[in-house]
Amino acid sequence: MGADIIKDSEFREWLIDLKGRIRQSQLKAAIKVNSELLRLYWDLGHEIVLRQMDAVWGSGFFEKLSKELMKEFPEMKGFSVTNLKYCRYFYLFYSQSNQIRPQLGDEFDNLLFSIPWGHQKFLIDKCKSVHEALFYIQKTIKNGWSRAVLMNFMDANLYQAQGKSINNFDRLLPELQSDLARETLKDPYNFDFLTLSENYKEKELEDALVTNITKFLLELGQGFAFLGRQYPIKVGSKERNIDLLFYHLELRCYVVVELKVKEFEPEHTGKLGYYIEAINNQLKKDVDNPTIGLLICKTKDDIEARYSLKSSSQPIGISEYTYSKLLPEGFKSSLPSIEEIERELNQDDMDKMD
Repeated sequence: MGADIIKDSEFREWLIDLKGRIRQSQLKAAIKVNSELLRLYWDLGHEIVLRQMDAVWGSGFFEKLSKELMKEFPEMKGFSVTNLKYCRYFYLFYSQSNQIRPQLGDEFDNLLFSIPWGHQKFLIDKCKSVHEALFYIQKTIKNGWSRAVLMNFMDANLYQAQGKSINNFDRLLPELQSDLARETLKDPYNFDFLTLSENYKEKELEDALVTNITKFLLELGQGFAFLGRQYPIKVGSKERNIDLLFYHLELRCYVVVELKVKEFEPEHTGKLGYYIEAINNQLKKDVDNPTIGLLICKTKDDIEARYSLKSSSQPIGISEYTYSKLLPEGFKSSLPSIEEIERELNQDDMDKMD
């Protein structure tokens, strides 16, 4: 009887829906508990600062408070001396700017109390301003970042890099897409997850990025879907190849990426604009937004890049990349390839069988 119910499609669909609703309720409960806990820590920090308790009672204040609270609430965590001091830091850090909270209103509280306490402690330690902390809080909420992922993006200095590329989006894109596109692109991109030898060529950089596509997509940011490398595009009788082609799920548009391992040159934007026009004519559908281009180069003169974009009729962003893990020339080629390692292992297995 039970087996028949499990096989019933209507029952299975209801069960999937029920499980989903239970998970959502668990998540909402966890968020609510977390929110109430952070409000408690905020109020506690506020009381300590307002009454200047640590100044009035001296260095032993936190030890005494910790002892009393743990004695009264033995089942609760979070009343260690270190955590009580973090409550004070928590309030002081976000209270340092009197303008942000009135400007954001209820949204400020929603942001402040919506991420785990472990994330908050990390932000208090690492962020130089409330603006920077709120930036990472919004990203964490939007993308569901774990603390480890948050730490990785902070180590890569996402706050400083995102939205800093030189571009002409405000002139050539609708306002909404322009703002989102500007926030999406970074400058510089960090390629330290690669392994390259000295004097590497553009093809080697492209090969390495595609080999490490998961890490490359993480560095590009949320929303990029990889469509292909050396993507063929035919115009007239000639076929040309785009270095890397992506589709951005939030921007709802194709993104043409060209790589340059040397300094930016004005003619680079002309070639990229040509590819953008070709994609708009051959791949873009009515539901897609205008294609944008991203030129990633080793270095650029910002003034020269801005001049080049003024004369372009296509939306383009220009960013640099950083890479600091060069191997000595010839070292990379001396390493065995995956195929060679596999052959060696297979030969060992054959020898053992003999």
